[in-house]
Amino acid sequence: MWTPVGRGRWHGRALTVWATSAAHRGRLEPRLTPSRGAAAKSRTADRLYSSADRKEKIDMSRFSVENIRNFSIIAHVDHGKSTLADRLLELTGTIDKTKNNKQVLDKLQVERERGITVKAQTASLFYNCEGKQYLLNLIDTPGHVDFSYEVSRSLSACQGVLLVVDANEGIQAQTVANFFLAFEAQLSVIPVINKIDLKNADPARVEKQIEKVFDIPSDECIKISAKLGTNVERVLQAVIERIPPPKVHRKNPLKALVFDSTFDQYRGVIANVALFDGVVSKGDKIISAHTKKTYEVNEVGVLNPNEQPTHKLYAGQVGYLIAGMKDVTEAQIGDTLYLPKQPVEPLPGFKSAKPMVFAGMYPIDQSEYNNLKSAVEKLTINDSSVTVHRDSSLALGAGWRLGFLGLLHMEVFNQRLEQEYNASVILTTPTVPYKAVLSSAKLIKEYREKEITIINPAQFPDKSKVTEYLEPVILGTIITPDEYTGKVMMLCQARRAVQKNMMYIDQNRVMLKYLFPLNEIVVDFYDSLKSLSSGYASFDYEDAGYQTADLVKMDILLNGNLVEELVTIVHKDKAHTVGKAICERLKDSLPRQLFEIAIQAAIGSKIIARETVKAYRKNVLAKCYGGDITRKMKLLKRQAEGKKKLRKIGNIEVPKDAFIKVLRTQPDK
Repeated sequence: MWTPVGRGRWHGRALTVWATSAAHRGRLEPRLTPSRGAAAKSRTADRLYSSADRKEKIDMSRFSVENIRNFSIIAHVDHGKSTLADRLLELTGTIDKTKNNKQVLDKLQVERERGITVKAQTASLFYNCEGKQYLLNLIDTPGHVDFSYEVSRSLSACQGVLLVVDANEGIQAQTVANFFLAFEAQLSVIPVINKIDLKNADPARVEKQIEKVFDIPSDECIKISAKLGTNVERVLQAVIERIPPPKVHRKNPLKALVFDSTFDQYRGVIANVALFDGVVSKGDKIISAHTKKTYEVNEVGVLNPNEQPTHKLYAGQVGYLIAGMKDVTEAQIGDTLYLPKQPVEPLPGFKSAKPMVFAGMYPIDQSEYNNLKSAVEKLTINDSSVTVHRDSSLALGAGWRLGFLGLLHMEVFNQRLEQEYNASVILTTPTVPYKAVLSSAKLIKEYREKEITIINPAQFPDKSKVTEYLEPVILGTIITPDEYTGKVMMLCQARRAVQKNMMYIDQNRVMLKYLFPLNEIVVDFYDSLKSLSSGYASFDYEDAGYQTADLVKMDILLNGNLVEELVTIVHKDKAHTVGKAICERLKDSLPRQLFEIAIQAAIGSKIIARETVKAYRKNVLAKCYGGDITRKMKLLKRQAEGKKKLRKIGNIEVPKDAFIKVLRTQPDK
């Protein structure tokens, strides 16, 4: 505690000199003596601070490996993962029971606004069962297909999963995808049927679906209501009984996997780690297998669900580690950490995320470029599935070409930039990565490979240089009530999809599998599917490689001059529709000039769509009150010649706001 060791005056005010103890008399701190009210507040704050400071660190050695369970909650969107996580936190006494406990683990503003989980979150729960103290490490995962990379990463730190299924909706597309992620990782699966309190809930039907689709016996399903807390205790007992403890050795040298990380402005990188072998404690020197740099551990602890420092972390446990990593590039997700004199075989890490959608990102004002660069770097630490390439544009200036896992992922990234870093950006229309197989040996030598990937439409090679173009395809899974099957099939055929499979998962629900070209579903397919199925159909997809396609590069011309930023790659069959739409949007966005502007969509030298912005026109006949027609014709002819001359010498500068309107994902109607 601080104690007064001397008094004096400073500028006519009382001054007290404080020190912490006799041993720290040298460390003096002068403070102005506050007023009585301020002094009372200060004492209260001191008491609170000292109680927090005195809070004992948890001794993690009392949890033997046999009493540790690491598990994730996986499910389709909105099936109740975060609500179940809230109830588990309450049951184990991790948080107090209050009515405000909603989405406790969803810490981001964007998650609370949208009601979805975007980041996988970890929490360590302490639970007494039959006289034994268990450590349960829970990871709550996102449900949307765009964040499946978060799910696969979280599963690497687990030995089992709770597969949550809505008793009303039944199995949906992402339920199937997440089950197979867990199945491939050879994890124990505990099926949990949630929302049994709903009026239309039909747990018996869902049990049959689980048995038919996943081959899990119906008697293994646990029926709960996470909202009301019904039967949630049985879930904890099942976790202890059915999920095996981690297979680790505490006497072996340290081997820790970094499965997630966040950036703190003051403490640097906070790494979430799963210990596979050994022990790590504060003050240890550790080496990163990726960068080969050595760090000193400043703090270790568990997330409970907030950071709770501990003396040590032991093999089999999941926690966080701060080691003074100040540079955003140092915390590589999938990295292995080990002790200096005890090198280990690095863990396999993670398959890097494959971007499905690319978009250009530019600062609204070029003076903000450096601030935006710093914000993007910090955010990509927390969201390692985003790929970043430098890019520049004549109209929009310096920026980046970013790769995302999907459209929602792109929107959430943009929203997080605005909310967390106060950065406003221009995002261009999303495109997908195409490939081209080069035809001549000279070109192959120039590009250093036969097959090149094109992420920027402006770099699309000419047809004369390539033997074939390839477009990315995905295998889509649609689960829909059978009365909408016809409409869904028509929608898929309109998007150039090929049907692969059709299966009834119960009396009135159908699972359809289609092979889609990725660029057909990237912008508005999900919205169209939801609207024609009254919101009942669900959609999930996985990468299925590339296929040959008849692709063309479509240029946009203004009075014959190419606008590079508006170049797009389209399928030949859809070129006219897309070209006409862009021309119409440009017509609405461009300001009128004193001369006519021709907006054209062209493939090579062939014009496929055109719109015209009419010129401002002075009425030159206003001064003619009757008279001969030849005089009027002479005036009109002279005006037409002037406009023609203006059109030759006049440059059309497309204003930035017109670009933004045309390039926005969803144009303003």
